[in-house]
Amino acid sequence: MTTFRTVKAGGVDVFFREAGDPGAPKLLLLGGFPASSHQFRNLIPALADRFHVVSPDYPGFGNTEMPDPAQFDYTFDHLADVVDELLERIGFTGPMGIYMQDYGGPIGNRLIDRHRDWLSWQVIQNANLYVEGFTDVWAGVKAMWQDRNPQTEAPVEGLLGPEGIETVYVHGAKDPTLISPDNWNMDLWFLSRPHAHKVQLDLFYDYQSNLALYPQWQEALRTYQPKTLVLWGQNDIFLTPEGGEAYLRDLPDAQLVRLDSGHMAVEDRLEEIVDAVNAFYAERVAG
Repeated sequence: MTTFRTVKAGGVDVFFREAGDPGAPKLLLLGGFPASSHQFRNLIPALADRFHVVSPDYPGFGNTEMPDPAQFDYTFDHLADVVDELLERIGFTGPMGIYMQDYGGPIGNRLIDRHRDWLSWQVIQNANLYVEGFTDVWAGVKAMWQDRNPQTEAPVEGLLGPEGIETVYVHGAKDPTLISPDNWNMDLWFLSRPHAHKVQLDLFYDYQSNLALYPQWQEALRTYQPKTLVLWGQNDIFLTPEGGEAYLRDLPDAQLVRLDSGHMAVEDRLEEIVDAVNAFYAERVAG
């Protein structure tokens, strides 16, 4: 069964989900906008018969504490600091698989930079590392990067409303009736808290720090050639199919699975994802 715990890390009460035998191979699940570890609520038990699984909520997301952004820097560096300390505190270190979706990519790659020996294998699920991966939806965010002010923030903040959050889940889904409205209703509740929109705007603004690191992370892929499974929703509102294909330039031995889904593919392609992860681990990692 999945357990739900909270541990102090980085001065923040950090919530995380955990399942599986502690003696089993470790698998860290790192999710993204606009969700929390709730996005993995079905994936965790589906993988827990083979893996020891942990998935945290970042500061400002889900059930983790959300400090006032006037007193806490909401940057990807800082979120990685908190996740790093959490993993050290709970003893979830050493060789592991890292499953990265969306924001999980920049957070996961920062962890890998710091602890190269932690990464045994990785799953990339719609987590971008290439400039060709951005769809036109990013135009507003890029304008805010150039000059952050109330006028450039307004279009980006539109992504945080009911229509925007629902669209993240249902856009590109072959059968939207498979997507539970609990997803966006929960996210919208968390986004209704004081400072929540400021937190997300700060992270959208800081996303440009990830682009600056893309060349470094691509070079690391070429150098270390980690065993990699790429699961890519082809109809992602934020990321192009070319973003998934680009991994094969640096990782020619990677396995790419093209999913007929969107940004949150685990909602409607759960069985396909579980089968791909289990098969990849058995054939490429354990075998």
